[in-house]
Amino acid sequence: QVRLVESGGGLVQPGGSLRLSCAASGFTFDKYAIAWARQAPGKEREVLLCINNRDGSTYVSDSVKGRFTISSDHAKNTVSLQMNSLQPEDTAIYHCATGYVPGPGPLSFPLVTDEYDYWGQGTQVTVSS
Repeated sequence: QVRLVESGGGLVQPGGSLRLSCAASGFTFDKYAIAWARQAPGKEREVLLCINNRDGSTYVSDSVKGRFTISSDHAKNTVSLQMNSLQPEDTAIYHCATGYVPGPGPLSFPLVTDEYDYWGQGTQVTVSS
């Protein structure tokens, strides 16, 4: 079955960097989009970035543009999230998620939570001095 396992979370000081990893299994990696989302206490889950594994195109929310990047390793079936210039407001549980991409072309709603059918359990990221 579809399985997504996040790793790499932890405590980091403001201004620091962290790299998260999402290990995917149970589906045809090349035909799915993988997203990174976060949920802070008392807030709704927010999709931050997405990569379409069919063509490598990426989508990035304005809230993290210029600081966070997403990349995909098709040999290892993993998707990474590189986070730089972290701030206390980035503190949240970070989840990866996946959804099937039926064919070529741009994704319609890559940063919409409801577009993703499967979610990982998440990894905690805390930004604090």
